[in-house]
Amino acid sequence: MSDFTQVWQTLDWDDLSMRINSKTASDVESALSQAKISRDDFMALISPAALPYLERMAQKAQTLTRQRFGNTVNFFAPLYLSNLCANECTYCGFSMSNRIKRKTLDEDEIRRECDALNALGFKHLLLVTGEHKAKVGMDYFRQHLPTIRRQFDSLMIEVQPLAQEEYRELKTLGLDGVLVYQETYHAPTYALHHLRGQKQDFFWRLETPDRLGRVGIDKIGLGALLGLSSNWRTDSYMVAEHLFYLQQTYWQSRYSVAFPRLRPCAGGIEPASILEEKQLVQLICAFRLFAPDVELSLSTRESPYFRDHVVPLAINTVSAGSKTQPGGYADDDHPELEQFAPHDNRSVQQVSNALTQAGLQPVWKDWDSFLGRASH
Repeated sequence: MSDFTQVWQTLDWDDLSMRINSKTASDVESALSQAKISRDDFMALISPAALPYLERMAQKAQTLTRQRFGNTVNFFAPLYLSNLCANECTYCGFSMSNRIKRKTLDEDEIRRECDALNALGFKHLLLVTGEHKAKVGMDYFRQHLPTIRRQFDSLMIEVQPLAQEEYRELKTLGLDGVLVYQETYHAPTYALHHLRGQKQDFFWRLETPDRLGRVGIDKIGLGALLGLSSNWRTDSYMVAEHLFYLQQTYWQSRYSVAFPRLRPCAGGIEPASILEEKQLVQLICAFRLFAPDVELSLSTRESPYFRDHVVPLAINTVSAGSKTQPGGYADDDHPELEQFAPHDNRSVQQVSNALTQAGLQPVWKDWDSFLGRASH
């Protein structure tokens, strides 16, 4: 059975890095003149040569975003169910050796979190856990996912990669989408940062979107942790290759791309490559030109100023008022449980008001009713 690993094995990291860095202004001009952007054009748009063209890229990206998504911005909230983790990762606050308090929400605590999120207006949830199969694995998901799903219109998860049959089962329990970020597509760097646990298995993670596509999960989310490898451009190009492959192979699913940059956390590391805000805007606009119909998401890792200025250009999904610790919405007294420290700490209403003032319309649920899905 073929999967993205076979494509990945044909992609030489150093060669790609060299090709991206050798792109010229004329390559960028050519890319901007195309009605449909190729992967080679995408290389030009994320290259150093494209930075002077940022204004043109932003205008074109904004036009495409308004054409495809109107003036809407989809709101979702991450609900952290557990910070237990059986992995040792250098960049994550949940890493197993970090001496932080550990907590897994029980049924009553989950109900309180759901009540608090409903009160804020959210109808679109992302369930997040550390990767701990014994304590927050399939038994935990079987027990709690249906109850949560009944209270919200759509449900995504960001948990440990699961087996194909497990995803098939979760789909019957109301799962709509799965986010699984590769962190970095550079295998030596990946090995450097994943020291213990199941997450050490680079290929098990890399092939997760294939398992999702095969069982027909509605939405599949991709991304690299920008700054983890020494070349954010090459990692981002790998994301584009992965997206292109998935769209060709599992065309029934929808896709989203996120742009997480390394943020401060307990026991955290310094970024290996610095992605400045201008370059992040460049990357987001390049993805919009490359994949006009794909959902582009920006989290509270970024500053209020940055989000307010970039969301209107090319972003159509945002989190707001995010708490990255279990129990954070109903009881916000334990920041020591956080996975990372959000940069945009505004309330949900403040974020919503800022986008409304920019002429955008916040939407609190995902667009699934037209698919004819039975209600849960």
